[in-house]
Amino acid sequence: LLWQLNLSHLSERDRIIAEAIIDSIAPDGRLSSDIDDLVQGFDPEDEVEEDEVIAVLHRIQHFDPVGVGYRSLSECLLIQLNLIDITVPALASAKLIIREHIDLLGVRDYAQLMRKARLKEAELSAAISLIESLNPQPGADIAPSTATYVVPDVLVSKDLDTQSWRVELNPDVAPKLRINADYAALVQRGNSSADNTYLKDNLQEARWFLKSLQSRNDTLMKVATRIVEHQVGFLEHGEEAMKPLVLHDIAEAVEMHESTISRVTTQKYMHTPRGIFELKYFFSSHVSTSGGGECSSTAIRAIIRKLVAAENTRKPLSDSKIADLLQDQGINVARRTIAKYREGLNIPPSNERKRLTPG
Repeated sequence: LLWQLNLSHLSERDRIIAEAIIDSIAPDGRLSSDIDDLVQGFDPEDEVEEDEVIAVLHRIQHFDPVGVGYRSLSECLLIQLNLIDITVPALASAKLIIREHIDLLGVRDYAQLMRKARLKEAELSAAISLIESLNPQPGADIAPSTATYVVPDVLVSKDLDTQSWRVELNPDVAPKLRINADYAALVQRGNSSADNTYLKDNLQEARWFLKSLQSRNDTLMKVATRIVEHQVGFLEHGEEAMKPLVLHDIAEAVEMHESTISRVTTQKYMHTPRGIFELKYFFSSHVSTSGGGECSSTAIRAIIRKLVAAENTRKPLSDSKIADLLQDQGINVARRTIAKYREGLNIPPSNERKRLTPG
């Protein structure tokens, strides 16, 4: 924005105002300060008035990306709509909706929206399509994003010859270390000098360090192997085949304490043909099925995501309906539990998923 400001033909006074405005723009493009606050931020001797700040703000709002510096969602969208060719169909309807009925659009109350805006369903659908092509957060596309890189500790692959799953430690994370034989040879038995004692103590610490690393790697390998053996269904078929698993199950299998398993599985990652997952991902609670079996919460979340993806968007599935569909599959889940899982998947409620046209 500062680069575009330098290319703009503004007076020195307007440039100072513009710099203050740009400093107050949040990463998503929203103006984080009120106009009054901006005016108060200038030296009283400059006698900067509210109208001046608003005029410069309007200039900035037409910088790239268009709409940056918006004070409300409706202002952001209207700025973008005002730059669209007036011959574009549904432009007038889109402006009317954003200017006067944006709250109804937000809750997807299409019946009320058509009545108040006096639009037919096809006209409303065209207007909504145009609105959905706009950017509600124009600064988000250019704001620097923080990338997080994960190096897996465990590699899992399928042996095509034996059709079995192979587990191994990532050599980049667990390199082979050894004690330098030349330094170890410097230690002399029966020599109690300060130098020899120093070498002996450090040699012993090095051996303990290597032993601790080996113990850590052995534990990680045991735990990862047990997880893979238990979750073969997930590796073969995906999330819907994930089995219930708790720390106690693995602790019992490898004969270690649960706290040890918790430490080993925290911030440790496994690379599989289905992606990279933290080891804790493979643990989940269970829900009883009508057949007397168990279904993992991860599998239930996958089923919910699948049901919502395939729903009729004109009549989205309510939490109660999803619970009924799961009941038909023999999975007993309460409606409030469905709501909790849905929210965890960042899936909005049914009224916010409603669309005029199937999608």
